[in-house]
Amino acid sequence: MLIGWRSAPRARLAALITGSLAALAMVVVGCTHITDGEVSVAPGQAQQYRSSVSASIAASAASSSAREAQRREALATEAILRSCEEMSSSSADAVGAVNTYVDALNADPAQAAAAMGPAIDALNISADRVVATLSDALPIELRDALTSWIDAARGVASAIAGNYPVVEINAAIARLNDTKTAALDRCDAAYR
Repeated sequence: MLIGWRSAPRARLAALITGSLAALAMVVVGCTHITDGEVSVAPGQAQQYRSSVSASIAASAASSSAREAQRREALATEAILRSCEEMSSSSADAVGAVNTYVDALNADPAQAAAAMGPAIDALNISADRVVATLSDALPIELRDALTSWIDAARGVASAIAGNYPVVEINAAIARLNDTKTAALDRCDAAYR
């Protein structure tokens, strides 16, 4: 009697599994039945669907365009700040070194040689630092103004290093001052 009692749970388990599989088979067979008929769209439904899809695409494009415009504006603002801050701070050092050289040249041309190297270095370092900040994210007018200042800084460095006549050095310095003013004016305008 103990043997039959133990096999009853097994028989119930086997029956439960068999019943579950049979039910699953009926669901699968029932779901695979193909119905006959023709597909038709209610009048006006297709046009509403097309309009809905078109509106969705337009909204998505507008949203993407707005996000891209914001991203570009943020990149431009960052580039402007970086370039203008670098130009402002490094050009002040360069102009200070050039003024020291000019003062020495006016006071005692023999002593000007000691101030020549620092002036040339300051001009070239400033130009290099501003060049490193230039990017396509900058407004074209600002990038052009900064590039003009870079060229003028290198021009003054060349004039000093080449021991050009004072008239030519003064002309190069005047161009440097003009391009610095123009670049800083462009920076100010870009901040507004």
